[in-house]
Amino acid sequence: MQIFADTSDIAEITKWLRRGVLDGVTTNPSIMLKDGVRDMEKAAREIAEAVEGRPVSMEVTTNDPEEMIDQGRTFAKWAPNIVVKIPIITEDGVPCLEVIHTLSEEAVKVNTTAMLSFNQVMMAAKAGATFLRIFAGRVADEGHDPSELIGTAVQWVERWGYGKILVGSIRGNLEIQRAAAAGAHIVTVPPAVLEKVLDHKYTRETVRGFNADARSAMAEIEKFRQDR
Repeated sequence: MQIFADTSDIAEITKWLRRGVLDGVTTNPSIMLKDGVRDMEKAAREIAEAVEGRPVSMEVTTNDPEEMIDQGRTFAKWAPNIVVKIPIITEDGVPCLEVIHTLSEEAVKVNTTAMLSFNQVMMAAKAGATFLRIFAGRVADEGHDPSELIGTAVQWVERWGYGKILVGSIRGNLEIQRAAAAGAHIVTVPPAVLEKVLDHKYTRETVRGFNADARSAMAEIEKFRQDR
């Protein structure tokens, strides 16, 4: 399973790259604003360069399908590893399949986002999306089991050779674990949640005990050496 960082913070991105677990980045205008970005193109180019060819998903900023296509073409020119995030439908319920298909036919990789059902995943895959983003947290908010949806979607795309299931709307450790167990190809996670994945108070206590034992052992070794 691949791990993408849901951020536009270069410091966080490079930190997780150094740790060897980052496979890509996803972001959107809200995240960029929170991270202090004021020039979207400049930030996108910097992120794309920093991740060295790994995918960087940039989200369109319009509700109009024709404008989505224009923005997607523009974003794709910023760097060869830019992926364009397109919602499965507009806020008015208009399908974005033509947008997905048009960009895909032009060799622009598409990350279809805001999906909460298998039928949405199926249609986006058929239209040509490379990444199929299921919002696990929001599926759960509606009282449904995201693991079942993820597992079904993964089996289907693998059977027919379509895109990769990317699980977003991750809010905590358990959601990452469930997405992984369900077979998700990718999870995209805020850096703050990634930090929590690693931490455990009993691991800290165990390491503290290891260090205390090591100090005692080293003191005994040193005492033995001095007594010889």
